[in-house]
Amino acid sequence: MSEAYVVDVEVTAPVYDTELEERVSDAIAAIFPDAEPTLEHGELRATVHDLEHLSELLHRQEILDTARGVFFRNRRGDSVSFRLKKQAAFVGVVNFVVDDPGELGTIAVRVSVEEPGVEELINQVAPPTEDGTPVDT
Repeated sequence: MSEAYVVDVEVTAPVYDTELEERVSDAIAAIFPDAEPTLEHGELRATVHDLEHLSELLHRQEILDTARGVFFRNRRGDSVSFRLKKQAAFVGVVNFVVDDPGELGTIAVRVSVEEPGVEELINQVAPPTEDGTPVDT
């Protein structure tokens, strides 16, 4: 990602009685390495300002088109929201929640974009592809 951007990424995940706080924190950090979650009212919360690692995972997993669909579908004004499965995140895998959150629940992510704009940010994080290969926008 070559262009600079200004974003606030709010990450939240409930910590259930059957879970260890440290493991949920590790799941968040596996996707957002700069996150330093704090426990508030039974959920971990963190704010980060970088989506580079998420973008790297999307490229590595070759799910750019899926990510773009999720991002554009969940775009509201100057923000994008989506949910990730905690269990997959724990092992560093991006798995978007579509219907069933899975037995361990979700990590909720809300990205507020100041610059360069939501569409431009999406194009940086998950660029359009042609035959599965990212293309310049």
